[in-house]
Amino acid sequence: MKQIALINHGCAKNLVDSELMLGKLIQNGYKITLDESKADIVIINTCSFIHDAEKESVQSIFEMINAGKKIVITGCLPQKYKQELKELIPEALAFLGTSDIDKIVDVIKEIAGEKEIKYEVSENPQYHYPENIQRQQITMGASSYIKIAEGCNFECGYCIIPKLRGPYISRKIENIVKEAKELADKGVSEIVLIAQDTTSYGKDLYGKPSLKELLIELNKINNLNWIRIMYTYPSLLTDDLLETINKLDKVVKYIDVPLQHVSRNMLELMNRPVMNYKNLIRKIRKLIPYAAIRTTFIVGYPGETQEDFQELYDFIEEMKIDRLGVFEFSKEKNTKAYNLKPQISAKVKKQRKKQLMLLQQNISKELNKKLIGKKLNCIVETINEDGIITARSYKDAPEVDGLVFIKTNTPVIPGDIITAEITGAVEYDLTAISC
Repeated sequence: MKQIALINHGCAKNLVDSELMLGKLIQNGYKITLDESKADIVIINTCSFIHDAEKESVQSIFEMINAGKKIVITGCLPQKYKQELKELIPEALAFLGTSDIDKIVDVIKEIAGEKEIKYEVSENPQYHYPENIQRQQITMGASSYIKIAEGCNFECGYCIIPKLRGPYISRKIENIVKEAKELADKGVSEIVLIAQDTTSYGKDLYGKPSLKELLIELNKINNLNWIRIMYTYPSLLTDDLLETINKLDKVVKYIDVPLQHVSRNMLELMNRPVMNYKNLIRKIRKLIPYAAIRTTFIVGYPGETQEDFQELYDFIEEMKIDRLGVFEFSKEKNTKAYNLKPQISAKVKKQRKKQLMLLQQNISKELNKKLIGKKLNCIVETINEDGIITARSYKDAPEVDGLVFIKTNTPVIPGDIITAEITGAVEYDLTAISC
């Protein structure tokens, strides 16, 4: 029996797809290895959200080709470039699109003994979550992602995702709850809900956004500690939803709301909700008093003037967002922004990003220092050899936010929720002692 390895690129949603493919392969008797050097076939699940992500995926592809591996390319690159990729990478034995991952076993069977390229990329992707597959988790720790929907019905000017992933399709509440219970039974302490936009959840199934109803059901799972929500859409953060988040004890008080910009001019060009985002931030803080707010912004979008950028800078300086990321605009084909004028130079984009990140670094350090002497609930990630625990507070999502390094004399295991008193702070991380 041939051994199969998988290399995953991109976001948490891609990671779930990778785990589903591995789960299906294991269900069908294939042997999986985490060491590519021992594999006969390597699946490379690619990302194509921005140019840098594409470069990383392509680098992995050619590394595996040069290592003499049989390769299968899945995900966003085949979906975006379709037949072009077959001509560019003739060494690949198969291609699977974003909504075709359930065909992975059939593809592996066919390429195992043949040299003919197997091409399974739907022209118009529609992703339906394969509920019959048991995910094989690549990383098993304190937290696990749950994809509650796929695709997107918005048409943001910079984003290729709707073309790569198709329309918004939700999973049923009972299926999500079942998966969450299974993960909790395996020892997962925190589930992280993901979708291209979690606040649209259920609109296609139930006739209205139903994230509130989903949270209420998930909150009933006894052996689950934390429920974290990512990727909310600003115009769908209703008072009712925010009040529900505040009320449910297992839902962490963490609001991830990518705003992308604040200038009316830029929001209109981006085809984003034109709202008073200061009022939105104030509303979140009023309805969820201890909320940690995370957002992302794009600099260098075509047409961004110095005045637009200054408005964004002033907003960040005034509102003091807890967690903030900045992306330089990436010009992607088949998006509205691709042909917009004027395009902003790479030098200006880099300078603007640097200015915002330096500002946020100081804001983050200032906010962290205010936590010294206070107590925070933290989830244990790892126990280090020196006895120091690496953990995250409720204010920090896995992989994107800061860490808390805790001294303790009490035995703990990954996934435990402990209370820690903060003793020190730097720009993004904290030190603490367990209480």
